Amino acid sequence: MPGPAGGRQEAASAADDAMDGGAQQSGIRDPPGVGSVEQEGDVGEGPPATDLRRSQPLFIHSTSRTVSEEEPRASSLPNIPNPFPELCSPSNSPILSSLPGGQGPPREGACHLVKVFSEDGSCRSLEVSAGTTARQLCEMLVQRTHALHDHSWALVELHQHLALERCLEDHESVVEVQSAWPLGADSRFVFRKNFAKYELFKSSAQSLFPEVMVSSCLEANKSMAHSELIQNFLNSGSCPEVQGFLQLREASRKVWKRFYFSLRRSGLYYSTKGTSKDPRHLQYFADLTESNIYYVTQGKKHYGTPTEFGFCIKPYKVRSGVKGLKLLCSEDEQSRTCWMAAFRLFKYGMQLYRNYQQAQARLSQHPWITPTPLQSVSDSALVAMDFSGCTGRVIENPSEVLTAVLEEAQAWRKKTTHRYSLPAACQSSPLSAAIHRTQPWFHGRISREDTQQLIGRQGLVDGVFLVRESQRNPKGFVLSLCHLQKVKHYLILPSEEEGQLYFTMDDGQTRFADLIQLVEFHQINRGILPCKLRHYCTCVAL
Repeated sequence: MPGPAGGRQEAASAADDAMDGGAQQSGIRDPPGVGSVEQEGDVGEGPPATDLRRSQPLFIHSTSRTVSEEEPRASSLPNIPNPFPELCSPSNSPILSSLPGGQGPPREGACHLVKVFSEDGSCRSLEVSAGTTARQLCEMLVQRTHALHDHSWALVELHQHLALERCLEDHESVVEVQSAWPLGADSRFVFRKNFAKYELFKSSAQSLFPEVMVSSCLEANKSMAHSELIQNFLNSGSCPEVQGFLQLREASRKVWKRFYFSLRRSGLYYSTKGTSKDPRHLQYFADLTESNIYYVTQGKKHYGTPTEFGFCIKPYKVRSGVKGLKLLCSEDEQSRTCWMAAFRLFKYGMQLYRNYQQAQARLSQHPWITPTPLQSVSDSALVAMDFSGCTGRVIENPSEVLTAVLEEAQAWRKKTTHRYSLPAACQSSPLSAAIHRTQPWFHGRISREDTQQLIGRQGLVDGVFLVRESQRNPKGFVLSLCHLQKVKHYLILPSEEEGQLYFTMDDGQTRFADLIQLVEFHQINRGILPCKLRHYCTCVAL
């Protein structure tokens, strides 16, 4: 590259040639740019320039030379670490990379800290990857707490400041859900039982979807029986058209109004004119694919709901605050259960059934890990057996079956009598008097209201129960049992006859030596209860 002196010599020779007339003058040329610097050696062949700006080539050469000279000088400087790298890198900055009001999307390959609470208030922090699902996190907690492994364990997303909660599906990413929480909000994960999680695929369709709330949206299905239509919807993972009255809270006022809602594949609608389904009267309400559905806890206190059976549609874009929440309220628990099940089917489809199948497959792969001795067994799967000989045999004769039942009842009475015949010292020992306190179904001195809330949180399924101390009778106990989505309470009274202590729920007609014997009996026999004891409410300490 020519220096300043070479540039002046070339410009002077070009001016002399122009004065001698050796070349024709074609006008004034623009000063050469940066891309034409390499053509300066061929100036004699082209038409000479009459007006040359000698300062511009000098400026270009001096600038490029300065840059080339400063580059090694800058590279030779010592490497000083940046004390605030997060302010210079938007991808690593918690301020620049986070979403408005949120914690930002999770980064792949990085470890994230998840804090999980139990129902007793204890918590545990776990380090998980970005792709950890709710089912995987539950399995980790089951192993660390040494709890019985079954698919009824669930991870619940709880927003205490909004009085909202929902059970995460098995395939949902825990880190992704946590990243959507607003900073500083009182949101948490709770690890607890949820027996109603897969009741959608266990119970009959008629008990889940009443006929008055389900209609066919296809003319071809009108000839099909109602039960077959609902079963086809469940098997295909699609959502039937659910309809019914719901209370709706207006966005601008705290007033609840009753509207006729209809859930279709295109979304949730309500009619502005009675029960009319005319398109002119249907008002679009919410898109469930871009929202999450939550149960409303303490709805009367926070939102003034007409009943305690409220639920909420929370769009993804709503980060915090009550504004943007779509609050609804049903008339009873059965109606709310129907709507919530329909919402889950509509949003997740066949993914729900695949989650249920995978949970069943995990239990079948580990037969030594049984869910609980109170697992649901169909009565048609039970047969009468005779173990009086060396080997057992199946009793097929109905009359012989009745005889065996009577003999077993007599043996039960003899076993109870044998317990009563124990020495008085053993009967009055502190261990035998408090043996029930070691059982997971015993919850001590818990109130009636707390009992109903605990059973409601762990699933209003037939057979969910717990045993607690009676608040009215200091020596009595109470068996709280869920049946038909309602919690019923049965008083257990101690009684003494001829110096022998027993417990009874039917004025002494059926007597039990202790509470453990009472619970074990009603796991097999219904007795005076509306159903057998299937699942006990339990709380684990993290």
